[in-house]
Amino acid sequence: MQESFYRPPEVGREPRRLPAETYNLALLLWRRCQADGLFVPIRSMQYLAIIDRQETIFVHREGRRMIELAWQSFHPEVRQSLADPVPYELVTYAGAAPDVMQRLPMELLRALRSLAQKSRPAAPTQVVPLRRPSDH
Repeated sequence: MQESFYRPPEVGREPRRLPAETYNLALLLWRRCQADGLFVPIRSMQYLAIIDRQETIFVHREGRRMIELAWQSFHPEVRQSLADPVPYELVTYAGAAPDVMQRLPMELLRALRSLAQKSRPAAPTQVVPLRRPSDH
């Protein structure tokens, strides 16, 4: 399935830092998905996050496929540990974006956690020792 989203003219750009848990979980889930982009519904805000190799874009349910925000230019290589935040650039395309960013990082993390819970195996895994031919 292919989806198209439209990028209006850029309104603003500023450096930000994404908490490590959000970045690490988003990257893990994106790598597990078998598609180019991971679709993460943020139901509490009526947004859809689309995570791909280059960026994370955010589209409002009523926005008719118009991108309102994008998180771009992630630099995880500057971290000293996996627990450090990741620098990125927040690109805004809509006037309401600054208000949205007050809640969006935490709500995205909640949505990612929920998605991770759903993708876990139902039963715990266990390691079964292999029997050697001489063990009969």
